[in-house]
Amino acid sequence: MFWKTCFFLLTSVALHAQVASNADARLKSLEDATRAAQSSGDNAWMLVSCALVLFMTGPGLALFYGGLVRSKNVLGTMMHSFSLMVLATLLWAVVGYSLAFGEGNLFIGGFQYVFLHGVGAAPNADYAPTIPHLTFMAFQLMFAIITPALISGAYAERMKFSTMLVYTTLWMLVVYFPMAHMVWGKGGLLNASLGGRIPCLDFAGGTVVHITSGISALVAALVLGPRAGYGREPMKPHNLVLSVIGACMLWVGWFGFNAGSALNASGLASSAFVATHFGAAAAAAGWMLAEWLHNGKPSILGAISGCVAGLVAITPAAGFVQPMPALAIGFLAGLFCFFMVTIVKMKLGYDDSLDAFGVHGAGGTLGALLTGVFATSLVNPIFKDASGRTLASGLLEGNAAQLGHQAVGVLIALALGAAGSFVCLKIAAALCGLRPSSEQEEDGLDLSMHGEEGYNLES
Repeated sequence: MFWKTCFFLLTSVALHAQVASNADARLKSLEDATRAAQSSGDNAWMLVSCALVLFMTGPGLALFYGGLVRSKNVLGTMMHSFSLMVLATLLWAVVGYSLAFGEGNLFIGGFQYVFLHGVGAAPNADYAPTIPHLTFMAFQLMFAIITPALISGAYAERMKFSTMLVYTTLWMLVVYFPMAHMVWGKGGLLNASLGGRIPCLDFAGGTVVHITSGISALVAALVLGPRAGYGREPMKPHNLVLSVIGACMLWVGWFGFNAGSALNASGLASSAFVATHFGAAAAAAGWMLAEWLHNGKPSILGAISGCVAGLVAITPAAGFVQPMPALAIGFLAGLFCFFMVTIVKMKLGYDDSLDAFGVHGAGGTLGALLTGVFATSLVNPIFKDASGRTLASGLLEGNAAQLGHQAVGVLIALALGAAGSFVCLKIAAALCGLRPSSEQEEDGLDLSMHGEEGYNLES
């Protein structure tokens, strides 16, 4: 009887252990499947976001800028956007990604990812733990593509193509890669979450993309001087239809730009998506209102310029603010950028051909500063103390110091962009010369630089 009882107990324990083991295995399998599904969902969203951001440069920016120039320069202007998709990709693959996101010092990354060594299917836990490192690298590449393309709006219709290629190559090395590392790279000076000394909130590129490109554009416009006939001859956009289509593409693509910067398919991505849309709409309304009051009627050019200004301004704030502050940021950006483009530019007389500084430099600066005002831990609890308790994010939530951190980030972006652009332009000028001849400029860059015409009037 005793042995029967022992056998029964042992059998029961073994059976219970087997059932528990099976249950644990099923639970682990379910957890693994859930984790895999989440990773797959994140990766799918991020690959779509990569495509959306590339869509912003070509065709979005190419059409937007192409329609704003004179017909004799439409292909040359669109060529800037397309060729920079090529050039920036090559630079990024060889050394750019490593300098921006490799571990280095406060100002520049190291060389461990040169030629994309070690960048594969496994995630990089420091940056994006649920997607392949390759996907994160590709997403950040799309930012590196569009940023120098934005600068081209300032020198449109008057820079040699060879000079543009040399200038952009140098500019990426001197300005973009260091700034991207400082704000987004591990251990960068301004990184808010990975060991930075001065935590600057920049969700998707207010400082890295828009302020650096905007101030660099202003320097380029000043160094090059105005287009031949500027101020004496009409230089109206030759095809606003193209520009409207391009602006709408930019609006759509910007969801990948901002919502994609959540780096996963989460509620934070949804929040950034909504903030982006609200900011664009409010800025378009603000610009149209200002133009209506100033000129007596709103224009489609003003509406699309306001939309882009709002997209620029909401970019640093998209993952940190709620919908109503996003409306406020957008509306203020529409008013401020209208003032910069129509009043300040006219007063100072510089020829920023397509208002790269007035929209991207001014809008990026305003957006970066207002991020320090409206950022809230309810959207993104980025700051925590040693015990893990969530801390205030922005001024209105009680973190007044953040506005100072934002200002430091703005000043660094302005200084680096201005000085870097000036030096790179001077080197490019020494190697290639800055401008086409007066005859080439008169004929248009389509013919003189590329041997083509955008419109064949004889056919």
